[in-house]
Amino acid sequence: MPRKNTSFADLLFEAPWWVSVMTAVITYFGMTHFLPSIQTENQLINMLLQGLAVPGPYFALFILLIAPFSFFNSRRKAKQLDTHKSIETIRQMHWRNFEELVAEAFRRLGFRVTEGGYGADGGIDLELIKNGERTLVQCKQWKSQKVGVSVIREMYGVLTASNAEKVIVICSGKFTQQAFDFAKGKPIELLSGVELLSLIQKVQAAPTVTTIEASEKVEAIEAAETLEAEKAYKQAQCPKCGNTLVERIAKRGINAGNKFLGCSNFPKCRYTE
Repeated sequence: MPRKNTSFADLLFEAPWWVSVMTAVITYFGMTHFLPSIQTENQLINMLLQGLAVPGPYFALFILLIAPFSFFNSRRKAKQLDTHKSIETIRQMHWRNFEELVAEAFRRLGFRVTEGGYGADGGIDLELIKNGERTLVQCKQWKSQKVGVSVIREMYGVLTASNAEKVIVICSGKFTQQAFDFAKGKPIELLSGVELLSLIQKVQAAPTVTTIEASEKVEAIEAAETLEAEKAYKQAQCPKCGNTLVERIAKRGINAGNKFLGCSNFPKCRYTE
């Protein structure tokens, strides 16, 4: 989805409050003192520069008024991060709040974060910069559907077309086994919901659950999900030829009408289960 237009005021609103204060000061002195003092050989330009002194204080005041809104916005994001204690509360969030949650977590890890504003789905949601390395992030707030390999392929294409070193795909749920297989060996990191919860608990000002209990719970959930994914992946493959197993219905014999799994390479492979 294409990136929406972001105004100068939007950028200041998302930035720390002191950025608005500094910008207001620079605007005030620049428009009321520095620019009007410049003299050129063109009298029309001189008049225009001197005329900036009149609206200068109003522009500076407008920018300064953004500072308190930016301050409370930053406080809201910090509080939002510190109050989450379970994967259930994370999965109930609106997609925009989910992106803000992820952005705040990476800020506390020392990254310089740019929030993209690309829409509810598609494209790059966040840009992370740390130690000169640029990382692209896509957030998927999908409550029930697993994130499949098509999303990972799309982000890999975005990565190769950019000058970034890495891409991270973060979801509130799970990834398919095919998504993990595609990401293996590539500069792609997949962060599931339980892994995101673990990250959040590490950067919270005062973790809402004890670290030991949280770690044990996350490890147990991850182990169960990994086992389930591996089991499903193995069951989906024919043990004889490696092709996909598909569900069929017996049309004749004593099992007529019953469902069974058969190799998609039938009749060359007649494996069933």
